[in-house]
Amino acid sequence: MHTFFTQNRENLVKDLNNGDVVILFAGQAPKSTADAHYVFKANKNFYYLTGLTQENFILAVQKVDDQAKSTLFIEKSDYDIEKWMGRKLKKEKAAEISGIDKVDYIEGFERFLTGGIYNDAIKTVYLDLEKLSWKESHSTAHHFAQDFSSRFVHIPVKSAHPIFNRLRRIKRDYEIVKIEKAVELTKVGLEAVMNELKPGMMEYQLESVFSHTIRYNGADGNSFPTIAASGEDAVILHYVENNKACEENTLVLMDLGAQYHEYSADITRTYPVSGKFTERQKTIYNIVLKAMNAVIESMKPGIAFNDLNKTCSDVLVKELTDIGLIEKPEELSKYYYHGVSHHLGLDVHDLGGRDIVLEPGMVFTVEPGLYIAEEGIGIRIEDDILITEDGHRNLSKDIIKTVEEIEAFMAQK
Repeated sequence: MHTFFTQNRENLVKDLNNGDVVILFAGQAPKSTADAHYVFKANKNFYYLTGLTQENFILAVQKVDDQAKSTLFIEKSDYDIEKWMGRKLKKEKAAEISGIDKVDYIEGFERFLTGGIYNDAIKTVYLDLEKLSWKESHSTAHHFAQDFSSRFVHIPVKSAHPIFNRLRRIKRDYEIVKIEKAVELTKVGLEAVMNELKPGMMEYQLESVFSHTIRYNGADGNSFPTIAASGEDAVILHYVENNKACEENTLVLMDLGAQYHEYSADITRTYPVSGKFTERQKTIYNIVLKAMNAVIESMKPGIAFNDLNKTCSDVLVKELTDIGLIEKPEELSKYYYHGVSHHLGLDVHDLGGRDIVLEPGMVFTVEPGLYIAEEGIGIRIEDDILITEDGHRNLSKDIIKTVEEIEAFMAQK
């Protein structure tokens, strides 16, 4: 397994000069209240280079003689703390997972840093900074940048974010397998939701059914907080209250995903609470599905990412004009107000950028929607798409989405 992470570190230094060092912090769980903390999630770029998910670890990758020279800094084991908080990774296990031979304790990080600077071995420091102004952020990397720059004013501090943007936009086979499994688990969870869905069910019950099902079947958990938006609240893009009953003859929009070995699925389906779509719901649903299919069919290497939005909007404008909902193209924004796609991977909204052309190995969502507030109708359909050498592969094609498939499935209950 560590060969994947080793290769990632080697790819990282290709964009660096000898003497440049990339420093990444796994991070620390923030305090929630009293003596409780939020669930820890390791920095995704740190994971991408190490395969490790424990907090407070530090990674330094330096380019030396055109090679990646990596040092991992971990916390010492403390028997008394471990009785309360669980075991820490030992040096040997951390080295085995990451493929990093040189593993030291956190206390050695300051020696590494100052020694490299005073010996003139460190020329530039790269940090995981989405914003170069570290005065505007409270991340570990930004705090470090502020302290480091005040101590070593002659050493430039740069953002490694553009490098990771390039590296992570292309998924390798190891990653695609993880995403496929996350999608498979999401399918199982959505089928459980359809089996349970009926008028009077609370949105949080649907959320619970999904979360239980994916976790029971081996998911890490949810890739993001589940959106279970029924009726008029389905027009709210990031509705997460999930606190009301699903009413008869309305729709419920489920935007959700399983996470598997740190990789995410992101799927949306919209279901009829009573098991059958009304004629109006069916009309709007099929317009969204038509836009989705047009976008997916257009996806292949060489296509500009931003053209996907135009393909989607062109279909929606034509169809909504045909049914009399709008009269001119600029009116579309009343009913459709988000982009149709984003990168998918370790993060749900993964790194990769927008001013790009599609390349083999990229994974995207496709998620058109229509939100007609005055009719209490919100519909979004979302699939996960892998770009291949000769076109694309729909990773979520087995998650049913046509009106006929959904109604037939729900009729079996």
